[in-house]
Amino acid sequence: MAGYLVSDERKVTTRRFIEMKQKGEKISMLTSYDFTMAGIVDRAGIDGILIGDSASNVMVGNSTTLPMTVDQMIYHARAVVNGVKRALVVCDMPFGSYQTGVHDGVCNAIRIMKESGCDALKMEGGVEILDTVKAILDAGIPVMAHLGLTPQSINKFGTYAVRAKEEKEAAKLLSDAIALAEAGCFAVTLEKVPAQLAEQVTREIGVPTIGIGAGSHCDGQILVVADMLGMTQGFSPRFLRRYADLNTVITDAVGQYVTDVKSGDFPNESESY
Repeated sequence: MAGYLVSDERKVTTRRFIEMKQKGEKISMLTSYDFTMAGIVDRAGIDGILIGDSASNVMVGNSTTLPMTVDQMIYHARAVVNGVKRALVVCDMPFGSYQTGVHDGVCNAIRIMKESGCDALKMEGGVEILDTVKAILDAGIPVMAHLGLTPQSINKFGTYAVRAKEEKEAAKLLSDAIALAEAGCFAVTLEKVPAQLAEQVTREIGVPTIGIGAGSHCDGQILVVADMLGMTQGFSPRFLRRYADLNTVITDAVGQYVTDVKSGDFPNESESY
């Protein structure tokens, strides 16, 4: 069964991401971290699913993404892959898995791909990690770049504020995007950057840009699934649109279950063997 707006049930590939940009077709992406949610998101017709290291915040409750390990990312990615038939599945390389050099980056990239079964990897950073990106690409592994606000560098930035508002940083972001695209990255995520800059990057490079807080001119958009479904609370950046209020729905359902158990209403005779 195809998704709500999707008639093409073929597996989405990195090549199709680029073809979608060429055709002017917007790309939809969401995060997922488990089998059940990934299956729902995939059946709804999403083009790409990211196993984000945001699992550190959403699934574990950490304040940053830094604690996530390669083992933990593989665990979540394997669960997502098991639930997906159509969407392109991309896994974040966690902090520390590639910043230590080319050899470590390639070894960890190969391990994530082999043990998770995902389709591609995402890496945060610009020309500083270009040699590692190239080596991973040379190993036959597709890479999605990530520029702008890079949460793995939060301790360097000291803030989650919008990046590249100043001319110097904006120029570097653009040159980084061009270099990463020319190196062979199949897409570039742009997080929390001015919409005008994101539009320029999108125009300048031949691979799709995936925005999160980067305006409407990107080739695609991504949100954290728990945020857009209204499961999380206390996080309301400007770029977040909530499509449901599952926090209230789930709380009400659990509350009703507690009431039914306490009153003896559940299970009733028809629910017993």
